[in-house]
This record gives sequence, structure tokens and C-alpha cells, in this order.
Amino acid sequence: MGRYRSQTELRMLVSAGDLRKSPKMTADPFSEILNLSQAQAVHAGGFTAGGAWAIRFHARHRIKMSAVLKGSCWVWLEGEAEPVRLEAGDVGLLTAQRSYVMASAPGLEPVEATSLFSGPGPTMAVLGDGADFSFVGGHVLLHPTNGWLLADVLPPWLHIKANSPEAATFSWLLNQLVEEGSADLPGAQLAASHLAQLLFTQILRAHVRAGGPLPVGWLRALADPRAAPALRLMHAEPGRAWSLEALAKACAMSRTSFAAHFKAVSGKAPLAYLTDWRMRLAERALQDDTVAVAAIGHALGYSSESAFSHAFKRVTGRSPRAYRRDAKPGQVLV
Repeated sequence: MGRYRSQTELRMLVSAGDLRKSPKMTADPFSEILNLSQAQAVHAGGFTAGGAWAIRFHARHRIKMSAVLKGSCWVWLEGEAEPVRLEAGDVGLLTAQRSYVMASAPGLEPVEATSLFSGPGPTMAVLGDGADFSFVGGHVLLHPTNGWLLADVLPPWLHIKANSPEAATFSWLLNQLVEEGSADLPGAQLAASHLAQLLFTQILRAHVRAGGPLPVGWLRALADPRAAPALRLMHAEPGRAWSLEALAKACAMSRTSFAAHFKAVSGKAPLAYLTDWRMRLAERALQDDTVAVAAIGHALGYSSESAFSHAFKRVTGRSPRAYRRDAKPGQVLV
């Protein structure tokens, strides 16, 4: 993925056209943070199984995606007392670094996944006659230093069942993934990558829409109808001099109630959240060394370069110029 969604966006951030004077701008915090964390879903393959079977998967430093196409199975997650039942059409997302066992029934001795999936690229394995069960999986890569923006706001396990409102979308995406993996078509690898990315996005959307549990953080605030209006305003116009009163009014709450509620769901006071988000945008903009530090600060609402530099150093621990000097192209340092 590139450093920026577009060069136009970067120029808007630091141009003389002040963001604070753009009231018609809209924001999609969900997309913005997925981009900033550089979340990249990868189709890793899957397996079919028949008869009695069990597979052990070891903990990995990756978010794991799972989908059952046919049949059903049990999943024993490390640290959980009870197994999870996955049925055809169910999808799951394991965000915690935990090992797990998938099996047709309890009490079976599992084979190691590494003995089945060792080749490069997506691999489809067969256990037994492969007639009873079909599964596809993948993983999500995050930026090594900025991926925490997403990883920290997800629960350890997300399970979207086949009877969810999004079932038809999941079914189409999964069928397309399988087709791209089995058909020798030009561009199959790229198509599978985009489909996996859509699947990951849809899993997160479905969990949020269903009111599933979320840790304290920006995603929980975005899913909260009382906090979301303020979050969207701050993302739409990060350079505006937002007051607590204006944000509270947008949420139809008193200042005191709004401040307490926003902090309870996001983990930060509203204006502290705004400052942190400005610094994330500044980190991205500072990677373009043709843009003046003062211009970046001005676009983000700071009246002078010194005011911006002070805020940036307070949040990140280094000055904007030191950050720019140390940053490599495409890398966000935190």
C-alpha cells in the first residue's frame, strides 16, 4: 500500500487552503485508520476434510481470518474454557496471539498445521477424502510500527454467524476467493488480494453493526451513537479549533456528560483524542520533505511552527524535524 491515499489528499492537508474553512468535508474514520495502519489482508489457502480430523495451529503475530464453506467443526482457542462451533457460512477473526485446534469432534489427536501448509503462496490441503468439510483462511498484515491503531481496538475473537444480515455478501466473497484460487486466470493473485481485503472489512463492519463487544478505543467510539458524531467531526476537520462545547452540542449532550462519555468509550478526553489524531496525520505528512513543517502545522490548526512543534514533541517524544530526519519513505515512526 502507498504512503498516502492520494497526493491530492496530502496537498489538501498542507496547502494554503485551510482545512478549518472546509465545512462540507466528510470523514470516514474507519477507512482513514485502516489506511494509516496499512491493514493488508492476504488469502492464505485452506483445506477440505472427510471423516475424523483435527489440526493444531500455532500462535502467530498476525490477525487470522477463517471461513467455513461446507460442513461444521469445533475450534478450541487457547485460554478459552469452551470450544467455538463453526457452521457453514460462519466467518471468524482471531486478533489475539493464541494457538488453536480445529477438529471434527472432541478428543482427536491433531496434526500440526505446519506439516500441511508449508509451500509458498495459498495452499489447499486435503485430510481424508475431503468430502465433509471445506475451509478457507487468510491473515491480515499490519504496519510494524503503526498497526497498533487497529490492533488495539479489536476484541481477541470475532465470530459472525451464517444467519447474519451480511451472510449473502460473505458467501459471494468466499465463492469468488475459491474461484480465483482454483482458476488459472490472469490477475488471479491480485483479485484474491482485493477479495480478502473486502472480506476483512466486511467482518469488522458486521461485528460493529451487530453491537459486538469492543475494547475501549476509537472503533468503540465510532460504533457508539452518542460519541460518533464528535469523532466524525474531528476527522472531517482536524485543523478546526474544536471546542468541547461544539463537540458536545453535535452529540446533543451537555459538556460534562459528553466529556465523561467520550472518554469512557474512546479511552481519551475529546480534545486529547483530537491532538493525537492530528499527530498521526502530521507523521504521515512529514514523510514528504518538500512540504514545510510550518505548513503542516498550519493545516492542522496550529498558529505557529513553534506551537505545532511543541505539541508534536509532547505526543511523540521528538520534534517534527527530528521525526522527518529519521523517517524512511513509507514508514510511520511511533
